[in-house]
Amino acid sequence: MGEARPQTETHALGGLRFVARMLATVAGTRAFQQAALFVAAVVLTGALIMWLLLERTSEIVSRQVIETMSVEADGIAGIADAAGSAAVIDAVARRAKNNGGRIYLLESASGTKLAGNLDRWPGDMPRGSPGGAAGAIAGGTFEYRPASELDAGARRLAAGVARTIAAEMTLLVGRDLEPQRGLAAHVRWLYLLGFGALALAGLLAGLWTSRLALGRVAEIAATSDQIMSGDFSRRVPMTGSGDELDRLAGNLNTMLDRIESLMAGLREVSDNIAHDLKTPLTRLRTRAEAALRDGDGAAARDGLGRVIDDADELIKTFNALLLIARLEAGALEATTEIFDVAALVRDVAELYEPVAEEVGMVLTTDAEAEVNVRANRQLVSQAAANMIDNAIKYGRPPPGTPLDDPAARISVSLVATTAQARIAVGDHGPGIPAGDRERVLKRFVRLEASRTRPGTGLGLSLVAAVARLHGGSIQLEDNAPGLRIVLVLPKA
Repeated sequence: MGEARPQTETHALGGLRFVARMLATVAGTRAFQQAALFVAAVVLTGALIMWLLLERTSEIVSRQVIETMSVEADGIAGIADAAGSAAVIDAVARRAKNNGGRIYLLESASGTKLAGNLDRWPGDMPRGSPGGAAGAIAGGTFEYRPASELDAGARRLAAGVARTIAAEMTLLVGRDLEPQRGLAAHVRWLYLLGFGALALAGLLAGLWTSRLALGRVAEIAATSDQIMSGDFSRRVPMTGSGDELDRLAGNLNTMLDRIESLMAGLREVSDNIAHDLKTPLTRLRTRAEAALRDGDGAAARDGLGRVIDDADELIKTFNALLLIARLEAGALEATTEIFDVAALVRDVAELYEPVAEEVGMVLTTDAEAEVNVRANRQLVSQAAANMIDNAIKYGRPPPGTPLDDPAARISVSLVATTAQARIAVGDHGPGIPAGDRERVLKRFVRLEASRTRPGTGLGLSLVAAVARLHGGSIQLEDNAPGLRIVLVLPKA
């Protein structure tokens, strides 16, 4: 068996592996890659700009040195014109002693050194033209070895000018550039360190930003996993910062609220279908069995007639469910047209007047002014019919109530505002408590007081679906007493 590692070393290796995994994960994120590209672009652009500045600065310094040396060479040439060659040799010798970083060399026409602090003419420095005429000055940079360092072999950089004096002498005036070159190298290193620090800081900032973004994304992924596992109550956590991830989390939470609501509605509809359709199906089966058992032809026909009636009611229920589903899916939006909703309300009310009279009620209509809406005519007609049918079913007065009694009246009206058309149907029945008005708009919801009346609990649900499809709303109000249903549609 191999030797066991110390516990401290094991912890250290585990920590390094964790850091390596984290860096690999973060470095693979798009946020870090974009940050790295941005940092690289900034560093490369900055380095190029600084290199150009340094080169330009070095060129300007060299030019200024050469111009200064040219002026000094002209001054020495003036001494030759005024006092002769001996005075020039003496002046160059004196300046070479107190050079202050200056370089001087005066040679004869044969190349013999006459004065100066250089032993020989630099090989990479051109000589001036003979005669002292225009163009006699030549300038540039050159390398040289000071006399004190000849044995060491050290070479230094200088800039200067060469000039021919009185046809028999050549003068070199220069300045040592090693201090400037050292300064340039120092500045170059400072720039390199600065850009390195900038790159490192940018990468660390990218790592930190990516880590934050990755943490938020991990929270969203964890929440999604929990939701997919069946916990629809989970929501994506929000920091309250209002950034793009917070807005995304808010939109996801709104979507999850909608999905949870739809799932709850689906469960509720399934439960309601199981409960509310079980009774009519059972009744239908019982009547069919009774018709089969009964040998009398007339009784059997009567039983089968009732079976057909029950089947028709079930078909109505399923047709209403199908229509509501299509409305909530927005499948009928392309069938809209502009029409006078007042005329439609009058026609529907006229159709239901005999039905109201049959149960001892009076239906009054107030919809004279023309109001145009853009909607599906058939759906709006169905919604208005459902509203009136609901008032006739649940708003009927006690038996024996005279027709002129307000309790026996159903009012149908149309009111137009600047942007809306409001279809209202009011009755004077028991009404709906304020706490139940939102609930009765759901499918199959019927209050206990209305379960003795025929119905499926889908009438107001269909009205609400029609309102949502057309960008309107449904309002249930107190009619003092009774219920007032208002369908609001946008005007054309």
